Amino acid sequence: MSAVRAIRAIPTTINYLIASGAGIIALAPIYIVVVNSLKTAHAAVGLSPSLPLHPHWGNFSAVNAQAGLARAFFNSFVYALGATAIAVLLSGLAAYVLARRRTRRHLVIYFLLIMGIAIPTNYVTLTKVMQDAHLIDTQIGIILVYASQMIPFNVFLIYAFVDSVPRDLDEAAFIDGASPLVAFGKVILPLLRPVLLTCAVLDVLNVWSDFINPLYFLSNSSEWPMTLSVFNFYGTGASEEISNWALVSADVLMTILPVIVIYIIAQRWILSGLITGSVKG
Repeated sequence: MSAVRAIRAIPTTINYLIASGAGIIALAPIYIVVVNSLKTAHAAVGLSPSLPLHPHWGNFSAVNAQAGLARAFFNSFVYALGATAIAVLLSGLAAYVLARRRTRRHLVIYFLLIMGIAIPTNYVTLTKVMQDAHLIDTQIGIILVYASQMIPFNVFLIYAFVDSVPRDLDEAAFIDGASPLVAFGKVILPLLRPVLLTCAVLDVLNVWSDFINPLYFLSNSSEWPMTLSVFNFYGTGASEEISNWALVSADVLMTILPVIVIYIIAQRWILSGLITGSVKG
C-alpha cells in the first residue's frame, strides 16, 4: 500500500520541483539586484550574488538625488492613472454595446478591436500620426498611446462579463425610463467590478513596466517615467558613475518595487477576475 502511495506521489513531487525551479529562476534577478544595491561600487562590479559585508543604504539616497526619481515616480503615476482610467472606461462602454448588439457590424467591430491583442504596434505609422496631432513629447500623448494599446485586451475580458449579465436587467431599467448610458452606469457597471478591477490592475502594471513607448515618444528626460530613469541615470552620468553598478542596482530596485507591491496586493483581484471571466465566458 505504501508503494502505491509513493508512486502516486511522484507526479506531485515533480510538479513541486518544477514550480520551485521556476520560482528560483524568476526570483534570481531580483535577488541579484537587491544584494548589489547594498554594496560599494567596487564590490558590485561583477554583479555577484554574494551578500554585502557592510550594507550601504546611502546608495538609495544618492540615486534619488542624482537621477531625480521623485519626478520620474510622479510621471509614472500620472501615466498609469490617466491611461488606466481612460482605457477601463472606454473598454467598459465598448464591451457593453458590442455584447448587447449582436449584429454583423458589431461583431466585425469587436473582432477588429481584439485583433489589437496580437497585432504589434507599427511605431512608424504611430509616430507620424502623433506628429500630425502634435502629441509627440507630451504627457497626454503618451497617455493616449497607452490607453489605445490596452483597450483591446480590456474589451476582450469585459465582453464575457457583460455577455453573462441577464438582458432582463437592461429591459427593467429601460421600462423605468433609464437611458442606455444610465442603465450601464447604475445597473451593469456595479456587476462588472471584478473584471474592471482586474483590467485596472493589469493596465497599471503594464504602463509602469513599459520602456519602449516613452523611449519613442518622449524626448524630454524630465517627462520620462521610472523605467527610463535607469537609462537616463546610466547614460548621462560621469564616467565613474556609469560603471557604478551599485547605484544602477539601487535605481532598478526602486523602479520595480512599486510594481511588486501592487502585484502582491492585487494578486487576488487579478486571479479572481480572470477565472470568473473565463467561467462566465
